[in-house]
Amino acid sequence: MAPLADSRREEFRTAEPFPHVVVDDFLPEWVADQVVGEFPKPGDVPWQRFDRATSKKLASEGDEFIGEFTRHLMAQFNSAAFLGFLEQLTGVEGLVPDPYFEGGGLHQIERGGFLKVHADFNWHNKLRLDRRLNAILYLNRDWEESYGGALELWDREMTRSVTRLLPEFNRFVVFATTDDAFHGHPEPLACPPDRTRRSLALYYYTNGRPAEEFSSAHSTLYQRRPGEHAGRTRKAVERVTPPVLLDAARHARRRARSR
Repeated sequence: MAPLADSRREEFRTAEPFPHVVVDDFLPEWVADQVVGEFPKPGDVPWQRFDRATSKKLASEGDEFIGEFTRHLMAQFNSAAFLGFLEQLTGVEGLVPDPYFEGGGLHQIERGGFLKVHADFNWHNKLRLDRRLNAILYLNRDWEESYGGALELWDREMTRSVTRLLPEFNRFVVFATTDDAFHGHPEPLACPPDRTRRSLALYYYTNGRPAEEFSSAHSTLYQRRPGEHAGRTRKAVERVTPPVLLDAARHARRRARSR
C-alpha cells in the first residue's frame, strides 16, 4: 500500500476545507461484499439508537454483534501495517488504534436519519490519547444522489459546505480530526424504506498533538449552519448535556444578569 500512500499524501495535506483524501474501490470487491453480507439490519441486533436534535442514527457498541469476517477486517485496520500506511499517507506519526472502537465500529442510518454538522470529540478518556484521524469505509451499493446522505465538509467559519462526498460502496475517506474539521450529513435521508446508509468508522490517536491544534478535552461540537434557528441549536445542546452542567450554566447566567 506504500505506493498508494505516496501518491495521495500531497492531496491529503492540501485538501480543502481541511486535510482529507478519498480512495474509491479501496478494498478488493469480494472483501467489501463480505462485510456487506454480514452487516446487521436495524432489527437484527441491539444497536445503540440515537434519536436527538443533533443525530438520528444507529451505532454498534464493541464487537459482540459484529460478524466474524468484519471483526477480522477491523483487526487489520488496527494492525501495525495499516497504521504505517496511514502515517505515510497523512504524515501523522505515532498513530495508536482504538481496540475499544469508542464511537466507531458499524454505523447505520435509516430513512429520515441525519447527523448534524460537527467537530468530533478530541480525547479518548480510557486510552488517555488525542484523537487525530477519522477513517470511514462506506458500504452502499448503487447509492443514488437523490437519496442524500452525502458527507459534507464545511469551512471553519461555517459559511458553506466545501465538499460533498456520496457514501458510495467501497469508498474510503480519511480526514484529520481537529476542532474546526466540521462535517456531517445534516439533511434527513431520503432513501427508499428498505435501504440504509451503512459505514464502518475507525478512529486513530496519538500521545499529544501539535501545539497549534491543542485545546482542552471536549465531546462532540455541533455547529449551526447558516439559516438554522438558534433555538433548535440550544435545544440540541440541552438534549446531549448532563442536567448537572445545564443547571450550573443556568445558575451562572442568572447571577450574571442580577449584577
